[in-house]
Amino acid sequence: MSGRLRVFLGAAPGVGKTCAMLAEGRRLRDDEALDVVVGLVETYGRRGTERQLGDLPVLPRRTVGHRGTTLTELDVDALLARRPQLALVDELAHTNAPGGRHPKRWQDVRELLDAGVDVATTVNIQHLESLNDVVEQITGVAQRERIPDEVVRAADRIELVDLSPQALRTRMAQGAIYPPDRIDVALDHYFRAGNLGALRELALLWLADRVEEELADYRARHGIRAPWETKERIVVALDGAPQGEHLIRRGARTATRVHGDLIGVHVRPDDGATVHEPPALAGQRALLHELHGGYIEVDGNDTARTLVDFAHAESATQILLGPTSRSRLRELVSGSVINRVIRLAGPIDVRVVPPPQPGLLAVLPAPRRRRPAAVPPRRRRLAWLTGPAATAALAWALSPLRDSLALPGALLCLLLAVAATARLGGLLPAAASTAAGALAADYFFTAPWHSLAVTRGADLAALLLFLAVAGIIAHLIDGLTRRSQQADRARAEAAVLARLAGAAVESGARAVPDLVADLRQVFGLEGAAVLVRTGQLWRPAAASGTALPQRPEEASLAVDLGPDAVLALRGPALTEQDTRLLGPYVTQLRLARERERLAAQAAAAETLAHTDALHTALLEAVGQDLRAPLAALRREAADLPGPPGRRIAAEVRRMEGLVADLLDLDRMRAGEQPVLLRPTALAPVLAAALAALPAEQSGERRDVRLALPDGLPPVLADAGLLERALADVLAGAAGPALVDAGAVAGRIHLRVRAPGPAADGTGLTVARGFVEAMNGELTVEPSPAGGTAYTLDLACAPHPA
Repeated sequence: MSGRLRVFLGAAPGVGKTCAMLAEGRRLRDDEALDVVVGLVETYGRRGTERQLGDLPVLPRRTVGHRGTTLTELDVDALLARRPQLALVDELAHTNAPGGRHPKRWQDVRELLDAGVDVATTVNIQHLESLNDVVEQITGVAQRERIPDEVVRAADRIELVDLSPQALRTRMAQGAIYPPDRIDVALDHYFRAGNLGALRELALLWLADRVEEELADYRARHGIRAPWETKERIVVALDGAPQGEHLIRRGARTATRVHGDLIGVHVRPDDGATVHEPPALAGQRALLHELHGGYIEVDGNDTARTLVDFAHAESATQILLGPTSRSRLRELVSGSVINRVIRLAGPIDVRVVPPPQPGLLAVLPAPRRRRPAAVPPRRRRLAWLTGPAATAALAWALSPLRDSLALPGALLCLLLAVAATARLGGLLPAAASTAAGALAADYFFTAPWHSLAVTRGADLAALLLFLAVAGIIAHLIDGLTRRSQQADRARAEAAVLARLAGAAVESGARAVPDLVADLRQVFGLEGAAVLVRTGQLWRPAAASGTALPQRPEEASLAVDLGPDAVLALRGPALTEQDTRLLGPYVTQLRLARERERLAAQAAAAETLAHTDALHTALLEAVGQDLRAPLAALRREAADLPGPPGRRIAAEVRRMEGLVADLLDLDRMRAGEQPVLLRPTALAPVLAAALAALPAEQSGERRDVRLALPDGLPPVLADAGLLERALADVLAGAAGPALVDAGAVAGRIHLRVRAPGPAADGTGLTVARGFVEAMNGELTVEPSPAGGTAYTLDLACAPHPA
């Protein structure tokens, strides 16, 4: 008989797994008189763990030598010889030292279980193989010690030792988990509150899945088919009809509210025939994936039975059905799928979701002028079939009363039939009913009877008057129907515009995918997409429908949305009224794309600001770190006699100035140090820059010749920044330098020519940054006379009024 395994599961180190295991061992020993032995427990010097260990018997460990170090491991042989009723073994995921009985401790525990010894052990969630990569993404720490999930799932009992993230961080800060030298690092990295919260949720979800498996096994063993509503599972029946997307969205909203699962199911006929997949199913599968739902196809000849059996197998709590697409005749012959699902579902809730209401989610087609009002095809066919026949049948039914009714009375009754036909099917079926009524009245109510001949002038006049009155009534009813359709369309347009305006007021421009889906549904299109040009190709930025245009040329209508963006529509041609209503959608789409662009720019600006902050902090830290060694070098250089000491001191001063320039440049870019632009004469600034140069550089004094023209206007600059920029340029120029200047188109070009190659260092980068901060430009290019020319392009100061 195998032993039983009990696992104490924790979300992170320090939650108290080992203490809980030891406390349970002490309870079983004291209350139930079990023989409990500690096979191996790691206390890590924690006082709480040592107190829980107390007087429990501890088995000596087995020593193993590895690379000159003595390690201790679980002594499996000693435990098997001792054969306690319960062995306490810590850290199930531990990797044993090489040369041991098994590579992993969980394999040692499995041997104990096979020998009939009960084992209580501990493990953290980060060691489970299925969660290892997720934990690494959360914490940034790769776990080398892993354990297969099935080892832990096979345990007879799993107990989660739970502790809130804040309580665990408090324990860490108090030194109850790690030694003092590791506390700060742990709190700032692995033991951040967000990390601990995510690990805790992982542990709860993993344990919930295991509990769900146990519940399914229990129900299977006891033959329980009725669903237990431990968790909401919503099954959406999909037959490929266009309203499937509406069903999926309704089910997703319900599943989100109750924190349940969403499953879409399509039943395929299992009759061996090749059945083409409905085109709408591909889009519905994609929508389910976007809404974090599942999609399953099952085979079965009885759609209702197959659907209900699947729902029972998945322990579903709700089934969502759309309106039937079967005709009344087919329902009479084959039965109603909806009714059968309701009868077979038993305790499962069945919800029949109506299609989107016209006037709220769709715009009715615009009535056509000078043509009969649009009537649904089914009503028109019914009117053609029943209108003339019903009118003739009414005349036949009234024929026994010809003596009392006479022709005028019969014609009045037939007018009612004509009016009913006009209301049902429109103008043309009413015309046919009028003709049928006139012929039937002539046949049954004019002498000679049962003949189409008319012998009396009064009867002919009555029949002609009937034709005229019936035509007028049919025309009036058709006009009223057209006016009603126009009113319905106006209400639908108002509802659409109000919804668009309300969305814009509440949350600005709506998301592009939602707008495209709404637009396709409103106008009854086959497909709609926002296409964005990338190079020579078009890619869909948002799309809805089954027949999506991939290029503007494939669309029935393409509307420009701005640079390299087009709204492409495929479906029936839009009327003038539809085009007018399309305008607000186009405006909202443009606003939505502009909002996306601004959001992307804001995100990029935030990233840039974060990078600048890191850059500033790094420069500050580097500056602080460099000051101390530079000061030490300066002191050492002062003790050196002669030229070497002076050269070192000059280089140290140059480095200190460079560090200060870098820090000031970074502060200016961050807006912390203002740039004061004012009229500045170049001669004094150049003199100050020359004075700031080292007295000796490369063993000899620098030769700099000034050739500034008389009457040179002042520049608009910050004198301090300009002096430091010029000093950096002169310091980087190799060989004797010539400095001249000239006015060009309202700007001053200050040139520094040197015979040597162009300088390429930090000093030139800092100088360029200073010049750009003064709205100028520093260029470096080969000089026509040889060497290198450095040109500072600065604005002239405005003349005083």
